[in-house]
Amino acid sequence: MTNELATLLAAFDDSLDLPRACTIPSEWYTHPALAELERSAVFGSTWQAVGRTDQVRESGQYFTADVAGEPILVVRGDDGKLRAFSNVCRHRAARVASEAEGCATRFRCRYHGWTYDLQGRLRGLPEFEGVADFPREANGLPELAAAEWGPLVFVFLGKHPPDLMEFLQPLPARSAGLGIETLRFVDRRVYDLACNWKVFVDNYLDGGYHVHTIHPSLAGVLDYAGYHTVNEGSTSVQISPLRKPEAQHEDASAADVRQGDNAYYWWVFPNLMINLYSGVMDTNLVLPLGPERCRVVFDFYFAETADAAAEFNRKSMAVGHQIQLEDVDICEDVQRGLHSRFFRTGRYSVRRESGVYHFHRLLAAHLRRGR
Repeated sequence: MTNELATLLAAFDDSLDLPRACTIPSEWYTHPALAELERSAVFGSTWQAVGRTDQVRESGQYFTADVAGEPILVVRGDDGKLRAFSNVCRHRAARVASEAEGCATRFRCRYHGWTYDLQGRLRGLPEFEGVADFPREANGLPELAAAEWGPLVFVFLGKHPPDLMEFLQPLPARSAGLGIETLRFVDRRVYDLACNWKVFVDNYLDGGYHVHTIHPSLAGVLDYAGYHTVNEGSTSVQISPLRKPEAQHEDASAADVRQGDNAYYWWVFPNLMINLYSGVMDTNLVLPLGPERCRVVFDFYFAETADAAAEFNRKSMAVGHQIQLEDVDICEDVQRGLHSRFFRTGRYSVRRESGVYHFHRLLAAHLRRGR
């Protein structure tokens, strides 16, 4: 690691208590070397949500994904086992599976026709006779750890994955009675943002601090006085009681589709967000595309998916889309401001931003271990 990067990592003091702490330096959101370190130290050493269980329910069903630049292939084997592999052919590094999802009995690289079975074993290699010291059995697709929770599929790029349920705790235990198992995927929307992925996470975790100024529709349904954050392990959850808008000037559009007693906004380190309401769930996955670009993938789930629920679901997704556009605007504004010569660090709201500090501490620990 360069002296510059070592100095940059040392610039954040995570030993202070929240009332005295300062945020991570602005260079953590812009420096190419730090973004490169995150690929291995953060995204390469944590469970990453890469797809949905409904995409790999049957034997031969597969999907492809990308984890911080690493091509991934996830497939349900003919033995019923879920597996994940490097989606890179062992011959010349072309993708083995080039479609986003599908169903197959084998995977044939479109470059030179090398073929792999559903267990990743190399089965066919045309015109390769006479090649010495090439054990076919040692040249299958490298396998990665894969596991499922609820509607989500996770993979782990490293060699020693922790148990997924332990990594996600207390999310599985505390969401057990919220009906996640009854929800069904309906639609996906993808947004590309001109900001670092951490700016988006900071915004999500600020304890509702920006809701009244940025999200008028959401502000009309959240009981801000009861909004609170609980940080534990690799997770954070923001919980807010829900209410009906009372004042005429309040935007009631979110109230039509955000129902139940409470809203639950879960975050799992480093980049997965899960918004839970009664009968409604949105998952937000933020993917780094470089130091100053990211992609946010929104998947929408509903308890009711029949035709009778179509209008409710459409309105709910429209509300989610509007909230996302508001977040895009402010996050891109923040990224521009991070380049100011007059800004390097900020302070945390003790009342609202404990989740942001929790994120920054976890981030710093992973980066320092992986340097």
